[in-house]
Amino acid sequence: MKFLLTVLTLTILSLNNFTSAASTMTTSNADLQKAYDDIQKTLGVVPTFIKSFPTAGLPAAWEEMKSIQLSSSTVLPARLKELIGLAVASQIPCHYCVYLHTEAAKVNGASEDEIKEAVGMAALTRHWGTYVGGVQMTEADAAKDVDKMMAHMRAELTKPIKDASSSSSEQEKAMQPIAVIDSESAYKDMEQTLGSVPTLLRMFPENGIASAWKMMKAVELNPETELSAKAKELISLGVASQMSCPQCTYYSTEAAKVNGANTSELREAIAMASVTRLWSTVLNGSQADEKTFKREVGQIMRHTKTQAKKVGMTAITKQ
Repeated sequence: MKFLLTVLTLTILSLNNFTSAASTMTTSNADLQKAYDDIQKTLGVVPTFIKSFPTAGLPAAWEEMKSIQLSSSTVLPARLKELIGLAVASQIPCHYCVYLHTEAAKVNGASEDEIKEAVGMAALTRHWGTYVGGVQMTEADAAKDVDKMMAHMRAELTKPIKDASSSSSEQEKAMQPIAVIDSESAYKDMEQTLGSVPTLLRMFPENGIASAWKMMKAVELNPETELSAKAKELISLGVASQMSCPQCTYYSTEAAKVNGANTSELREAIAMASVTRLWSTVLNGSQADEKTFKREVGQIMRHTKTQAKKVGMTAITKQ
């Protein structure tokens, strides 16, 4: 008898749970339809890969994408957010996301050179992230080097154009370009550029340090690139964050700050990396059909361009 009462009690509890779940499902279905309607309105299509996300979480996932990646109210411009997405996608690697973010970056005004630089920054970040992890350099040691470099960069940025304690000829001589042809000349150029030779770069094989340094200086440290120094370091931060490289993340964060990035910009760069990684996982895990994906991306980009034109025309009409 006692056994039968126990079974009956469990059955009633199960039915109550089922009724509660059914009620929740009804609410979720309404929320899901609302999300689908908003996606259709925003993107012009409900992409197949979005439908691959668990329906219970899809409304929230869409809301996150819309509030970070697609929002015009963020501190980072759409172009830079898409370049961060591209950089992250490039080194995951995720061919779906590379395609999407490349097209989105173009729609938002990115040039071919900016796209190349974003991918180049991803490559450099991965390059040095691989090395710092492989030689097992501690976070504390890496931070000491980074702090020393950043102190030098800040001093350079705030230094007066002319130093009263030295003549113009002395200053010009001190900053004379160094032809980097071997490890010795590379180290001298690092001293002049960074204020010292970072331990990590000193640990790199001597027969390759000249080319490695020239590559870093030509892309990341070059003030003449299409992307600003701040944009490049925010791109690097996005990549470093999802690589789970604390040394790289610290370096990119401090370098971005030195170049004018504020806390909100840092957080948005990291959030954009997170959103990219989320949907990359969904796309690859669901084995999305590539032809369908590219067709739908094309629909999204055409819709985005059409909406942008309408907004532009509305703005002109109001003036």
